[in-house]
Amino acid sequence: MDAFDIVVIGAGPGGYPAAIRAAQLGAKTAIVEREFHGGTCLNWGCIPTKALIAAADLYAQIRDAEQLGITVKGVAADYAGMIAHKNKVVQQLRSGVGQLLKANGVTQFTGTASFVDRNTLDVGGPRIDAKKIIIATGSTSVVPGFLPKHPRVVESRGFLELDKLPKTLIVMGGGYIGCELACMAAMLGVKVTIVELLEDILLLLDADVRREVRTNMEKNLAIRILTGKALEKVDVNDKGVTGKVGDEKVEAALLLVSVGRKPVTDGLKLENAGVKTNDKGFIPVDDFGRTNVANIYAVGDVNGRTQLAHYATSQGVVAAENAVGKKPHKHESLVPGVIFTSPEVALVGLTEDEAKKQGHKVVTGKFRFGSLGRAIAVAQTTGFVKWIADARTDQLLGAAVVGAHATELIAEATLAIRSELTCGELGRTIHAHPTFSEAWMEAAHALHGVCVHGAPQKKRS
Repeated sequence: MDAFDIVVIGAGPGGYPAAIRAAQLGAKTAIVEREFHGGTCLNWGCIPTKALIAAADLYAQIRDAEQLGITVKGVAADYAGMIAHKNKVVQQLRSGVGQLLKANGVTQFTGTASFVDRNTLDVGGPRIDAKKIIIATGSTSVVPGFLPKHPRVVESRGFLELDKLPKTLIVMGGGYIGCELACMAAMLGVKVTIVELLEDILLLLDADVRREVRTNMEKNLAIRILTGKALEKVDVNDKGVTGKVGDEKVEAALLLVSVGRKPVTDGLKLENAGVKTNDKGFIPVDDFGRTNVANIYAVGDVNGRTQLAHYATSQGVVAAENAVGKKPHKHESLVPGVIFTSPEVALVGLTEDEAKKQGHKVVTGKFRFGSLGRAIAVAQTTGFVKWIADARTDQLLGAAVVGAHATELIAEATLAIRSELTCGELGRTIHAHPTFSEAWMEAAHALHGVCVHGAPQKKRS
């Protein structure tokens, strides 16, 4: 039986960084993956969706280039070609993960790992002994049981495997995955309807940010958004999908189901190790990544915390360091979120509602891209940035941005909040001109009522 210091189950964005970090620290390390290196993120999530969204966005920019004085004739979107590019990107990165593991001396096993006991894993034949084990098996899409099983009813993974887009599409669920894919399809000419049971789409965002995104999706992409009612009485045949939303009939060639994710724990036999799960099947962990069993850790989506690839990576590195025996430290608690809709959205820290619930006297400062020189020059004036601060201390508590390059711009806000900067300190920081990042400085000035490029405001007392 092979024996290791650390064994990681799952080679996704939480697992493979954990294995590499453990190996860097001198631990004899192995990793077990039953499908592909990179997990859902690399193969059927973050990377493939962004490859397709980038292509769709470029197509939309080319069609709208006349406003910049450029006339383009005969432009067409080749979805099969876009899929080929997506597959090439995925294969390149998947291969890169395998090479990184090999270069760091991580032993790789292919198969489904199951616990024999708290220190022993079965990998479909060979058994592996481990002093410490890190579970990083991720999550998968939830498909409600009342939906018919049919090729015209797909979740995100199935949607990304299509080599041809439907002419019409119903998206069940108005979360970030559903909205991203809806925007991508709409930019390529698909007639899209989103059905969301809750009162609005993207409810993790502040109301003003949601309003900006929804307005653009409805007005500029012609996406129909139905909220506050369930999609019911779904019927499907070889011609298409029909359903009812309240009294209204909806129909399309394809139904994309995007209503949440559930942990992947099938086959693990957690009970053999004594690892507990909660009522939703997730593996609870403490702030150090530890499960209820002392030598077993769980990172990423499988533990039910914020389900984002970059948070999984951060958790994986922390768990590996703690497992190897470095001075224990906790998971990072400030996690930026990025949504690749049209326009892009990003947020970090507290929303306005969260800050108020925590007892802060909240003050905000906003600056619209419509007043920003760089945005006007490149004809990307939709959206704004917003700071959320404590009026008593001036400390930055949260930030949001909606518009061009939002997913890149959020990095500055994340660093500022993590560093516990005040709004005044951020506002006094010189930002290069002309850039989109200037908007953060302008919004900080706006919060204090001294923005020179915005309408006059009453100063905050």
